[in-house]
Amino acid sequence: MKEENEKRIQDIFIFTFFIFEKYGNKVEKSTVDSGADVRHGYPQKVRRLKMNMRDVSMSGEPDKPHEECGVFGMYDLDGNDVASTIYYGLFALQHRGQESCGIAVSDTGGPRKVDLLKGMGLVNEVFDQENLAKLRGNIGVGHCRYSTAGDSIPSNAQPLVLNYVKGTLMMAHNGNLINANELREELAYTGAIFQTTIDSEVIAYHIARQRIQSKTAEEAVAKAMKKIKGAYALVVSSPRKLIGARDPYGFKPLCIGKRDNAYILASESCALDTVEAEFVRDVEPGEIVTIDKDGIRSDKSLCLQPEKQARCVFEYIYFARPDSCFDGVSVYHSRIMAGKYLAIDSPAEADIVVGVPESGNVAAMGYAMQSGIPYGTAFVKNSYVGRTFIKPQQKSRESSVRIKLNVLKEAVAGKRVIMIDDSIVRGTTSDRIVQMLRDAGAKEVHVRISSPPFISECYFGTDVPNKELLIAYNRTLEEIRQVIGCDSLAYLDVNRLIEISGGNSICTGCFTGKYPMEPPKEDIRGEYQK
Repeated sequence: MKEENEKRIQDIFIFTFFIFEKYGNKVEKSTVDSGADVRHGYPQKVRRLKMNMRDVSMSGEPDKPHEECGVFGMYDLDGNDVASTIYYGLFALQHRGQESCGIAVSDTGGPRKVDLLKGMGLVNEVFDQENLAKLRGNIGVGHCRYSTAGDSIPSNAQPLVLNYVKGTLMMAHNGNLINANELREELAYTGAIFQTTIDSEVIAYHIARQRIQSKTAEEAVAKAMKKIKGAYALVVSSPRKLIGARDPYGFKPLCIGKRDNAYILASESCALDTVEAEFVRDVEPGEIVTIDKDGIRSDKSLCLQPEKQARCVFEYIYFARPDSCFDGVSVYHSRIMAGKYLAIDSPAEADIVVGVPESGNVAAMGYAMQSGIPYGTAFVKNSYVGRTFIKPQQKSRESSVRIKLNVLKEAVAGKRVIMIDDSIVRGTTSDRIVQMLRDAGAKEVHVRISSPPFISECYFGTDVPNKELLIAYNRTLEEIRQVIGCDSLAYLDVNRLIEISGGNSICTGCFTGKYPMEPPKEDIRGEYQK
């Protein structure tokens, strides 16, 4: 009877997903376990159903929010080729997107011709010494992508290159527009033919159209920014200028660097360090910077008052590399402070504090510093498991989490463990990691999360799914604790976010449901491929 019930649950589960997929509901595929792994009183399949089908097909990606992209632009005023430097800059930004990447370059002193190479995969998969050598030019833009809107297909890879009456336009975009559907429809009815399903193309079209009626490229960018709504950091290159812009709320980061007689725009300051460039400053929210043969100019006419700005707080918590600075605040310091605040607000008696690599390590160090409990390493991460590894089949006993992480038994056996992670989104890996610690002999596992619970969607370029898919939506803390199977659970207090952000104004929409601008009435991500 038990086996029949489990088979019936599995059949219902699979049939439900068939109906959801066929008729368009945005529900992610789920892997149904073949066994009846009973944990904390729930058969595994029943427990998954209690999560409202929040499990996702394990492809080796952790249960984390994802950033959309990284951008990098360079203009060498001495006329030297920039492609190789952009390549290394993208390497440093690879954590921001692993689906596709590209580089476009042009020669400001030659014909108005663009050399473009982009493709699916990691930076070192798309580029090699031979094809990089063919990208000749002293001005260019680069991009690495993770898709939150638009399919993961070659045509959606960036940078985008437009040839129009004023010449050529190269553009790389990080973020997400909330009015892209209306703008796209407006363009389509006036004859625009789209080659992609991404909102970045909408921005590029509007800049090109405004350029025809504007005296300068930067004026065209400013006019386009008045029409688009949402989160964006842009790097745009016209034949003789490199332009950078951030949306007025400052959701996405963008900074300026300088190396010898060359200027650089990059999503993160760590990319400047990689190419041995000097950090000049951050582009301010709403600012447009223009770099040409005469140097750098700034337009701040679209900037908001500081209290109205809304940086994505998850740059501090997870997205940015810890060796980056974002709007004057060290990301490493932010994560140390998040861990310290967790120790102050949610203490636990334990023998060791450990982080889930890589993102939980720094916060774990902060917790250990504040609590006085020793910091240790409990997990060994397999650095050679990439986004493309073959996932285990349902019938296989191998776990995708175990393939990526292994526990050091001698570090945790017989100990009370505090495990620090940066977030729980769907809850699809936390239970496995907790169980791994128990299997390795941990007496107790106390989970501390260095962000508040996700309770709402993000529409501004972070891949936080529909709230019905979030483990914290409509669940109490105790219910979440039971799902992931730990002895105690605590999140960072939402009021601590402004403190870890150095007092900068931030967006907390995914934690509070309160957004800095009116969100769309429905989930707009992936709208164009319907």
